[in-house]
Amino acid sequence: MITIGMLHHRRNPTTVIKSYAYAAVARAEGVNFFFFSPGTVNFVNRTIRGQVYENGNWHERLMPFPDVIYNAGSPEKLVKSREIINKLKSEIPFTTNSIGNKWNINERLKDAKEFSSYLIPAEIVKNVEGFYKFISSFHKVVFKPIDGRKGKGIYFISKVGESYVVRKDSEDQTYTKQSLNNFLEGKLSAGTFIVQPYINSTTKSGQVFDFRLHVQKNGEGIWVVTTIYPRIAPSGSIIANINNGGFTNYLDPFLQQEFEEEAFNIRRLLEHFSLSLADHLDQIQMVKYGEIIDEIGIDIGLDENMKIWIYEVNWRPGCPPAFYLELDVVINSIKYAKYVAENQVKIKKEIVAAQKRNRKVKKEIPIIAITGSAGKTTSKAFLASILAKKWTIFESKDYWNTTEHTKKHAEEINETHEAVVLEYGMAYPGVITEHCSIIQPTISVVTNIGLAHVGNFDGDIKGVARAKSELIHGMDQTGILIINKDDDNSQHLETSQFKGKIMTVGIKSLANYRAYGIKYVDNGMNFKIKLQRQEIEMFIPILGEHHVYNALNAIAVADYLGFTPMEIKAGLIFRKPPRRLTVYDCKDNITVIDDTVHSHPQGVKAAIDVLTNVGKNRNIAIIGQMRELGDLREQEYRKVGDYVYEQGIDVLITYGYRTEEIGAQANARGFPTQNTYHFTDKDKMHELLKEIVKKNDTILVKGASKTNMFDTVHFLDKFFKE
Repeated sequence: MITIGMLHHRRNPTTVIKSYAYAAVARAEGVNFFFFSPGTVNFVNRTIRGQVYENGNWHERLMPFPDVIYNAGSPEKLVKSREIINKLKSEIPFTTNSIGNKWNINERLKDAKEFSSYLIPAEIVKNVEGFYKFISSFHKVVFKPIDGRKGKGIYFISKVGESYVVRKDSEDQTYTKQSLNNFLEGKLSAGTFIVQPYINSTTKSGQVFDFRLHVQKNGEGIWVVTTIYPRIAPSGSIIANINNGGFTNYLDPFLQQEFEEEAFNIRRLLEHFSLSLADHLDQIQMVKYGEIIDEIGIDIGLDENMKIWIYEVNWRPGCPPAFYLELDVVINSIKYAKYVAENQVKIKKEIVAAQKRNRKVKKEIPIIAITGSAGKTTSKAFLASILAKKWTIFESKDYWNTTEHTKKHAEEINETHEAVVLEYGMAYPGVITEHCSIIQPTISVVTNIGLAHVGNFDGDIKGVARAKSELIHGMDQTGILIINKDDDNSQHLETSQFKGKIMTVGIKSLANYRAYGIKYVDNGMNFKIKLQRQEIEMFIPILGEHHVYNALNAIAVADYLGFTPMEIKAGLIFRKPPRRLTVYDCKDNITVIDDTVHSHPQGVKAAIDVLTNVGKNRNIAIIGQMRELGDLREQEYRKVGDYVYEQGIDVLITYGYRTEEIGAQANARGFPTQNTYHFTDKDKMHELLKEIVKKNDTILVKGASKTNMFDTVHFLDKFFKE
């Protein structure tokens, strides 16, 4: 006769409600059953001082080791007995193995990919700034503890104008940004929280609902649906959990009422989804941990497009008291425990087979290389952020784009990486050819063709285009190429012999990926795009229309690789490369815009656009020397002077060799000479800034790293520090 031991952190079975149900069903199934806690185990003589249910009461008995252990206790409370439990696991098979907390499960499903498109993007909130980036993108979010249970501690936060509305249960409270800062900081100091977009899953009457899908393995080791039922939130609440006042209904009447002729199809969809996901998680558990799982509860929502979204996956889920389902759950658990006890050899073979299958699955990974005169690093950062939402990626460091860097990358890329994102820099002909000979891309992006390094090509923009075209010739000739439809100079790229697929991005022109409705917002840009037959509003946490092009490059690649609009939207909330239009708020409402990594005419004009769009009162442009323009320097400096005048900049300061030509051209167009300054001595320039900067001024500092213009940013931030 099979013996099952129920392991629990509590010592007294009368305090564990389900212990009686298990004892009763075990007797009906012809199985010995006892209850025990870790402290009663004796490994010397292989006995356990357990509790046996006899004649209506629990009695202590000295029991031999069971054939199988049903793991019923809290992992957190059993952790102090980890050594005992691990030793038991080495000798006795366990059922109900833990699949981790909500974050662990999300990470597993992202890694395995097949079900990642059903996941709601989630971020661990590391700081208040990270939260604001997320809500800027999604507008309505759910903020909840990473280890929350039973719907406790969940907040729905939405931005309304300049205020924020926080809903807890059915009560709303309005916060200013400062008071919300205090609220968030208090929560983050007390525990770990995650933030997710809010998914609108509502009934015809407007009440929030979700589905609980409860699945188990039966007495043959096969996954079966124990029950599916809807949970409806109280009016005004977003929490459908029963412990928070939610209520349940029978599945079929609910589906008929809400979905009418689609009711049958939706029921079949839910059943298929629950069994498929359970089997999928079981395979992951076998591959990663050499264990099997046998019971999970899946909470899902259905949005207005009937798309399934996974809210949570729980192991050992509870049952609603209204349906008396506990007995069904217990019957499956006892029968499955018998199966485990009698089929250890078979189960171990299944685990080994799953691990072998996983090792055999090898596929070509996408290798993405990005080049261009501007936007390489930011495009790379956007794309890497999106792909990392569900893949393990190799990303080159910011500005590590020489051929020596590519050689190092070739040594560092390994079999754990599922995608590679690289930046290929170029100053002379032949360089990109060498990049491609070291690591050949399967997907390539040419951001644009501009005047960076044009002096190394005798001032000929077509020479720059030829050198950038080395990426097209050196990549996989059946791969994917992405180019900028709005960039006139990109027409010189040598694409006629390329046999792969060419995709375009644009704002002004019709393109495969076109942004429209572009707006400057707090610390970033909003725009819209048609993606997978939907109009999606996107947010990027970096200023400038030119960065929308960089985002489009990343969107195009991610969409081709099968990422969902939600994953792309979440991934665009990226770690911005340093000193790329970084905004500093100083005293007296003075704003400093730091753009001091690279400088070329196209980038200077883009930075001036940002200044004119975010400036609150008087706009001051500090422009440093642009290198490697060759014979085009004077011509391009004059064009920048024209642009300064045309954009209505209030004060122009130039710094470095021959940059006074910019001011001279602006003056020739009518820019006030008394508001034009030129320096070759940085200390003298800083002395002027002390005198002329006033309350409410916005100051752009634009220059290349080699001119050390960041010194001026540092000076301004320090001198005008709040």
